[in-house]
This record gives sequence, C-alpha cells and structure tokens, in this order.
Amino acid sequence: MKSRINLFKKLILTIFFVFFSLTSNLIIAQEPLSLDRSLEIAALNSPNIKHSRLSLERSQQMLNARKASLKSQFSLTLTPFSYTHTRQFIGLFSSWYTSETKQSLGEFTISQPIKWTDGTLALINQLSWRDSYSEFNDSKNKTFSNDLYLSLQQPLFTYNRTKLDLRGLELDLENAELNYAIQKLALEYQVTQSFYNVYQKKSSVNIAIDEYNNRIQSYNIIKNKVEAGLAAREELYQAELDMTSSKSNVQNDQTNLENFLDSFKQMIGLSIYDDIAVTADISHRPVEVDLPKALETALKYRMELRQRKIDIENSQYSLIRASATNEFRGDINLSYGIIGNDEKFEQMYDVPTKNERVSLSLNIPLFDWGEKKSRIKAYEASVKSSELSLEDQKNSIIIEVRSTYRNLENLVNQIEIANQNVRNAQLTYDINLERYKNGDITSMDLNLFQNQLSKAKMSKISALINYKLELLNMKILSLYDFEKDQRVVSEGIE
Repeated sequence: MKSRINLFKKLILTIFFVFFSLTSNLIIAQEPLSLDRSLEIAALNSPNIKHSRLSLERSQQMLNARKASLKSQFSLTLTPFSYTHTRQFIGLFSSWYTSETKQSLGEFTISQPIKWTDGTLALINQLSWRDSYSEFNDSKNKTFSNDLYLSLQQPLFTYNRTKLDLRGLELDLENAELNYAIQKLALEYQVTQSFYNVYQKKSSVNIAIDEYNNRIQSYNIIKNKVEAGLAAREELYQAELDMTSSKSNVQNDQTNLENFLDSFKQMIGLSIYDDIAVTADISHRPVEVDLPKALETALKYRMELRQRKIDIENSQYSLIRASATNEFRGDINLSYGIIGNDEKFEQMYDVPTKNERVSLSLNIPLFDWGEKKSRIKAYEASVKSSELSLEDQKNSIIIEVRSTYRNLENLVNQIEIANQNVRNAQLTYDINLERYKNGDITSMDLNLFQNQLSKAKMSKISALINYKLELLNMKILSLYDFEKDQRVVSEGIE
C-alpha cells in the first residue's frame, strides 16, 4: 500500500510539473499585448470605424463637389456638321417649297453661379457657318455669324437654394465627423471592457493555480500524517479529491481564457491564430472627479447634443422647402451683347448689331387644396420633435454623468473593502493551515477557507477592473479626462 501511495505521489508531481512546463513555454511564446496597443489595432481594423470613416469621406467629397460647382464653369459645345432637307407648306401662297441647310456651330460658355443671390452669370459666344437654299424664292445664302453676349438669370421672391444646399452638405459633413468621433469613443470602451475581461480570466487562471498549489500542499501534509498513522485514511481521500477538483478548475479557467482571447482578437482585428497574452496594470490610484466640472463639459461638448442641434437645423431647412410649395415666384433673364454676320469671316463685325433681351416671368399659384399648409404643419411638428429630442438628450446626459459619479464613489469603497477582505482571508487561511497541520480541523474545513480566499482575490480584481471601466465611462460621458486633468479633444470636433 505504501508503494502505491508513493507511486501516486510521483504521478501527481509529474503531471503538475509537465502542466506548468507547458504553461511556461506557452507564456514565453506569447506576444504581450497592452491596452494601448489593443486600441491602436482596433482603430485600424474595427468594421464600425471603417464604415464611419467611409461615411466621413463620402460627406467630405460631396461637399467638395458642391463647392467646386460654385466656381466658374467652362464648357465648349461643337456641332461640326449638320444637314437638313425639308419641304414645308406656306398657307399665304398655298404652295409647297423645299429648303436645304448645311451648318457648322460652336458655342463657348463661361458660367459663374452666384451663391449670394442664387443667380447665374454667363458669358456666351456662338460662332456658326450656314449654307442654305430655299426653293421659295430660289435663293442661296452662305454666311458666317458670331453672337457674343452676357446673360444673367436671377430667381425672385424665393429662398436661396444654393446656400441652403451648401449648408445642408456642411451639416452632413459635421454629422459624419461627430459619428466618427462617437464611434471611436465607443470602440475605446468596448475594447477596454473586452481587454479587462480577458485580463480577469487570466487572473482567474493564476488564482486557480495558487489554489491548486495550496491543495497539493495540504495533500502532502495529510499524506504524511496518514503514513505516520496520525490521521484517518478518508482524510487522504478527501484531500486527493480536492486536489483533483482544483486541477480541473485550472483547466476550465484556462479553456475560458483561450475562448475569451479568440473573441478579443476577433474584435480588434487580429488573426485568431496569433498567440498573445494581455498585460495590464490595474493597481488602484484614486482619481478626484469633480461632478460640476463633469456636467459642465458634458453639456458643452457632448457630440450627441450637437447632433440634435443639427437635426433641428435640418428640420428648419425642410420647413423652408415646404414653405416653397406652390410658391409665388419670379424669374428675371437679362442678356446684352453684339451679333455680326457676313459672307466673309473677317468682315462679320464690320456692321455689328446689338443683341439685347429682357424677360420677367411670374409664377402665381391660385389654389392648391391646402397642400402647402399641410406640408408646413408637418415640418413644424418635425422641428418641435427635434427640439424635444435635444432637451431629452440633455437630461439623459445629466443622469448618466451623475450615475457614473456615484458608481465611482461606491467602487472606491468597494476596493477598500476588497483589499481588507483579501488580507483577512489570507491571514485566516494561513492560521487554519497551521491548525490543519496540527490536526485541529479537517480538509473540508480548510477547503472553506481556501474558497473564501480565492473568492476574495477575484472580488478584488473585479472591483479594480470595474473602477477602471467606470472611470473610462466618465471620460466618455463628460469628454473630460480626470486622470490627465484635460478635456478630451476629438479630431475635427470643437
């Protein structure tokens, strides 16, 4: 029987050393990954960030295109050759006649939109050559002609569509920038939370290993006592069972850690085949959080509030467009220039003629069956809804900041309690280990103190991680970093 016990002891120790040898080799082969590095990787690979970045680029390019359209536009239209052969009836003479025309035409235009008035100023030059024949009076005509004139098209009694479209695109770009910044902050919290979850699982493995070491120690103690005839053999069986259960817990925690690592690698965009190990400093350094300052910066700089204001402004622009339904509108068209024509190209402007045109048109709606009135009421309701959303967003921000502040204060107390619990649980375990060595308590009694110690250690780690996450949450909610005592400034957002 004694030889069997010694054989079993050697087997347990062999398994133990092989297990820790493999674990040590695994740790050596793993690439250490800090939280800052994880955030850098996620910022490059996150699908949400990529979508926001593309949306930002789209809005920027749309605004660039609209601004480019407000600059002078140059165009050249050419008709190198056209030919028409028609037969027409002249009622005055009750006869048919045939006409034939050959023509070449070119038109060069410089067009300049006027942003301040929503009009268009254009300089146009038309150069043409025409060879025509008419059977009506048996005449032929070959002429060159050139028409050079300046024109102005100006809408009247309506809103400035150019400025409104431009402002809408500027707001769209600003909203895309805000979304991008919000996504970056949200990603920072998600990655940090996932990172600490992995770190917590890693700590759980380490605590399970410490517990396993303690189980081995207690097993050796009771084994020696059994061999010396100082303890009952069932105590050895119980210690063996505890040691096996503890080893199983180590393996379960290691499996959970590897599963969490795979999910974490997928989140930040690493290959799931990359071998990494998270490293973090979760030591407690209390940070003084000023609640009035947090509320002030949150209500002043929170990007969601600016988004709600953008919604209000867009709703107001929609109301302006709705007010233009069946509107009273005028359009004025002015042009002034000179035109010349002659059979010889160089003599076209020997006798030039002024070319002047003026027209005023009015659109006067008479009856629209209430369409305009209904559209205006609909968009007025939309404006009020956007204003209510802004007020609701302000209240939500105040509640979130205050709640987070209270959680931080509570977590500081929880960390102090957790530290005390770990100290007490460790002292209690050490005392009862001596009692166990002296035979005053059973292995089952010792297990209770071991479990209490492991639970206290995990509670401490959870409290420290929760404090880190809640401090980050306060940074995101208030847009103020109380650790660095500075405002969080996002790119392009002020």
